[in-house]
Amino acid sequence: MIKNKTKSQKALGRRKFVKKALLATGATALGASGLAAPAVTAERIEVIMVMTWPKNLPGLGTGAARFAKRVGDLSEGRINITLFAAGERVGAFDVFDHVAKGDAQMYHGAEYYFTGKEKSFGYFTSVPLGLTYTEFNAWMRFAGGQELWDELSDGFGLKGFMCGNTGVQMGGWFRKEMKSPTDFKGLKMRIPGLGGQMMTKLGVSVISVPGGQIYEQLMAGTIDATEWVGPWNDEFMKFYEAAKYYYYPGVHEPGSMLGLVCNKSWLSKLSKTDQALIEAACTVENEVMMSEFNANNGFALQRLVKDHGVKVVEFNDRIYDAFGKASEEVFAETSAS
Repeated sequence: MIKNKTKSQKALGRRKFVKKALLATGATALGASGLAAPAVTAERIEVIMVMTWPKNLPGLGTGAARFAKRVGDLSEGRINITLFAAGERVGAFDVFDHVAKGDAQMYHGAEYYFTGKEKSFGYFTSVPLGLTYTEFNAWMRFAGGQELWDELSDGFGLKGFMCGNTGVQMGGWFRKEMKSPTDFKGLKMRIPGLGGQMMTKLGVSVISVPGGQIYEQLMAGTIDATEWVGPWNDEFMKFYEAAKYYYYPGVHEPGSMLGLVCNKSWLSKLSKTDQALIEAACTVENEVMMSEFNANNGFALQRLVKDHGVKVVEFNDRIYDAFGKASEEVFAETSAS
């Protein structure tokens, strides 16, 4: 004998029927349209990124972190990048080999740190008396720069993308006034890349020092002078405690490009969508970082002068001319090799 159902039981039955009908109809529609039902979960991609900078360094370290977050956001958390600052996993100058060997998937840094691998890598950070931020972008995107970088990097199993720029930098921190080209002779200075090769022509003893160690060596007198980036970064590094003469312009780095460099084999195994996502995140960071430097440098320079007694000095014409002649020699030698 079948008992009569209550109103609530009938309503519950109708709801179950409607729910099942909708699910069945939806599945049929997806099948008819040729579309696969979306997966509830997608494979999570864990990425290790090493850097040539301290993690919280304004602009450089924070820009790398911002890039990593952007990739995570664009992929809705599917691609997770874990950052390691210089010295946390490998040293600042060891990131190239670490990624080339596949021990990490990518690094964020400046290519001129790796001219020991290939001299021409220096051209993919900055060129003395050369390319500004805007000019660098034009060369890389539309005048063959990216293709040349790809050709060099391919020999090491790497693939790089523009991922930041500092814009024109300051000329450096010095303990004494620099009045003539001869004042550079015998000077111990931290300055990498083509700019360092330029300074060598003036008799400077160029010393390679990771960013996180510059302050200590400048305070200890191990180096007499250093260049770094510009007012915003340099204020954070407290170089004003060791040197008071802050020279400009930074002819050695008129527009310094930073790179996001991936292990090419790893990158090629990603989907085309994920490869494009990483490149797009780099393109955004390239512009955002430059804007951030422009927004902060002016205020930082004012504080350096007013709060810390820094003397901002322009290189005179004789020194400027000497830089130009030295740069021409470096370019000729690099081209010949």
